[in-house]
Amino acid sequence: MSNDVILVAGGGGFIGGHLVADLKAKGFERIRSVDVKPFDDWYQVHEGVDNRVLDLQELENCREATRDVARVYNLAADMGGIGFIEMNKALCMLSVLINTHLLMAAREAGVEKFFFSSSACVYNADKQRDPRVVPLKEADAYPAMPEDGYGWEKLFSERMCRHFTEDFGIATRVARFHNVYGPHGTWEGGREKAPAAICRKVILAKVSGRHEIEIWGDGLQTRSFMYIDDCLEGVDRIVNGEVPEPVNLGSSELVTINELVDIVEEIADLKLQRNYKLDAPKGVNGRNSDNDLIREYVGWEPSVRLRDGMAKTYAWIWDEYVAKYGAGKAATTV
Repeated sequence: MSNDVILVAGGGGFIGGHLVADLKAKGFERIRSVDVKPFDDWYQVHEGVDNRVLDLQELENCREATRDVARVYNLAADMGGIGFIEMNKALCMLSVLINTHLLMAAREAGVEKFFFSSSACVYNADKQRDPRVVPLKEADAYPAMPEDGYGWEKLFSERMCRHFTEDFGIATRVARFHNVYGPHGTWEGGREKAPAAICRKVILAKVSGRHEIEIWGDGLQTRSFMYIDDCLEGVDRIVNGEVPEPVNLGSSELVTINELVDIVEEIADLKLQRNYKLDAPKGVNGRNSDNDLIREYVGWEPSVRLRDGMAKTYAWIWDEYVAKYGAGKAATTV
């Protein structure tokens, strides 16, 4: 397999950049990394990799990207944190073109295995109304009532993977990611997710001396957050295992957003006044990952403690913040 071409679609993104690094570390020699962003906007650009800027919403670009490829990792999507998802539903839906055209091109190219990164946003909203949520099992995606826009696109693309397997014999694998975080990701600008956003806000409070923080919602909404190393390990096990249906890939360590702020405050050695923006986007009230099925299929589940992963993430964002704004200056936005 080390001599076959591997395509990482969305390789300029947060998870994609880490995946390319992981594949290189495992000894894969022919990796093609594709993203729509110009190289200057890629989170990581790796030497010795066939890096290409292509818009994979276009079928011809997907044909170019999959030429001579044996395995596809599709991580490409137009997405961000809850604020971006709720304000850009049409853009999120258009990502269906990426998976549609990649699957079509993969079939033409004789691709052996196709991985699709789905999301916990596919789950029925009625099962996520209580912060004391029962962990979501894979079957809870139906009857369908996913996150509007982004969730519908992911659920539709899951079904497309299933039918390409049934009708055309492509071995597809689907993982439903639960809130992946870590270094080398978005931490400002509107697309960042809660862990990075809270790190940035705490850093801003520390640097500026204004010891307060704005929290979207009442802070009682619950989530689980998966560190990037666990994500990469899970993807590897799912792709190389016999996993014939979509499975959760997420930590089962449930916390409230208030508790996530507690963790970052402890890391920063700081206590802040909390101001709650109750009219801000906050997503579902509760979401957690049931890991019975992934344990059954691959004998493993994510295990990195949130406190440990957040310490590494905070340290990286601190360095990025200081490099951009200086240790004695405050960013103009929160």
